[in-house]
Amino acid sequence: KRLVIASGLVVAVFLFVVVVKFSEKPCFQLLTLLGQGISGWWSFSQQPHEAFRAGHPGYVSVPKQEPFYENDLSIPTCLFLSSAFLSNSLCPSAPKPLKLQCDVCSVVSSSGQILGREAAPEIDHASCVWRMNNAPIRGFERDVGSRTDLRVVSHTSVPLLVQKPQHFFGRRGNETAYVVWGPLRNMRGDGKGVVYNMLRQAAENYPHARIYITTEERMNYCDTMFKKETGKDRIQSGSYLSTGWFTLILAMDVCKEIRVYGMINNTYCRSEGYRKVPYHYYEAGSRDECAEYLLHESAPYGGHRFITEKAVFAKWAKTHLIKFFYPEWQLS
Repeated sequence: KRLVIASGLVVAVFLFVVVVKFSEKPCFQLLTLLGQGISGWWSFSQQPHEAFRAGHPGYVSVPKQEPFYENDLSIPTCLFLSSAFLSNSLCPSAPKPLKLQCDVCSVVSSSGQILGREAAPEIDHASCVWRMNNAPIRGFERDVGSRTDLRVVSHTSVPLLVQKPQHFFGRRGNETAYVVWGPLRNMRGDGKGVVYNMLRQAAENYPHARIYITTEERMNYCDTMFKKETGKDRIQSGSYLSTGWFTLILAMDVCKEIRVYGMINNTYCRSEGYRKVPYHYYEAGSRDECAEYLLHESAPYGGHRFITEKAVFAKWAKTHLIKFFYPEWQLS
């Protein structure tokens, strides 16, 4: 009996030392220290794909600058033990695990094409539901669904989010992750990045908010992809990439299957009898979608090349499991 008690005390002291040593570090480091022998004690939401175990170097959290983990999005910032010895009190300040197993992703466009489609059951049936910028759910649930697991947000839309911080970041039980893209001048973390400062303030006010930014290297990669696919230098051609571009590139990394809702193809606006809809589904009576697309496509400077991008998306759909609905794309 004395031997059992002594052994128990040794284990207790060892675990106490571990807790003290790692209390200010990401809890997943405990796994390496304690070894794989206790792996049965750990409670994971889902095992990540092998390719994303180390996290994605192209996205870092605000303000801790930790990697964006895909496909759980992927490994939680803190792993919670089901053992009686350790609890989630080890990481009281860490966000909850993102718990996203993105086998099938519903990517919901902000286009008026989604209006009247009643696509909610299809959209919400997916493993993960992705939206863009500040596109709302309330009032449009029948068409766009009711879940949001991830939002890809342009730096220009961040002010719209921080105008309603409680809605986007502060709601209890909110599991949404935010991935924000933008140029270095706005996203720099040295106090001079206007957009980064907004996001850092949001993260401080709502510690459990899951906010990530796209790194400068990842931004350059997206520019390189545009040149590779179109033969045009984005800057020299006077264009800006769209949020849809960043969304599809991230989705191809994270999702096994991508189902895009409400996005038109590159020939739609030049077809006879096309459906005229608002540029954004939540801005009734505003700009016509095709008029906006054609205006941007021909702008000498400062335009999004929406139509060019859609031609690239069609090309990607031939090598990746990407499907388009409402309207459905015919891929030749």
